[in-house]
Parts: sequence; C-alpha cells; structure tokens
Amino acid sequence: MKLNKRSGFTLLEIIIVIIIVGVLASLALPRFFATVEFSRSTEALQNASVVRQSVERCYLGRSGTYVGCVISALDVENPSTTPGSHFAYIVTGQSATVYTIQATRGTINGGDGTSRIFVEQGLNGVTRSGTGTFIGVR
Repeated sequence: MKLNKRSGFTLLEIIIVIIIVGVLASLALPRFFATVEFSRSTEALQNASVVRQSVERCYLGRSGTYVGCVISALDVENPSTTPGSHFAYIVTGQSATVYTIQATRGTINGGDGTSRIFVEQGLNGVTRSGTGTFIGVR
C-alpha cells in the first residue's frame, strides 16, 4: 500500500491565518499611529523651549515686559519655517508678566491641523498643556 505524503498548508488554513493577522493589525495600528503622533510633541516642546529662551531675552531687552515679544521680533528663526516642521508657533497673551507659546500641529504627515500644545510662562512658573492628540502633554 502506497501512502500519499503531501505536505503543506490548505487554502483554508492560509485564509484563517490572514484573517487573524488582519484582525490583530486593525487593533494595533491605530494605537501605533496615535503613539507616533503623540511622540511628535517632543519636537514642539523642544522648539518651544528655544522660543521661550528668546522671549526671555526679549523681556530683558524691553526693560521687564513681555509686550511686543512676538515670533517675528525674536532673535531666533521661526521654528515652523524649518524643513519638515510639523508645527506652527505663535507667542500670545503677552503682558508684563505672562505669555503663552502655542504650537499648532499642521496637516503634514497625518496631522489634524487643530491639536495644540501650550507652554505658558506665568507668575507661578512654566506650565504645559495640550488639546486634541496632545491632551496628555506635561
């Protein structure tokens, strides 16, 4: 008696594996993309730190007031003009003692164009916050 020794996978087994991989990917990929997007907050915080240092120099040059210390008046290049930048930066809410640096996520590389990161210098020090994708930024 001769036995048929064929080895390999059946079409049904291959289809089941493809379905399982597809389900796992559909669960993992959105989380992965959200993590990648949130990691872009380091770019905004690093650039906000550079802008903040420049605003502090502007404060000293204006005899102790933040009024007029806008991005165009600072001694550093606007970080949003660098190639590959994912954020647009503005300095808002200037008074004698308070200002806010706002980084708005652009639409490049999957950004939504509405998520923001705020770095506020106030009487109690520096606070960081975010909206949208960056709501957990500290």
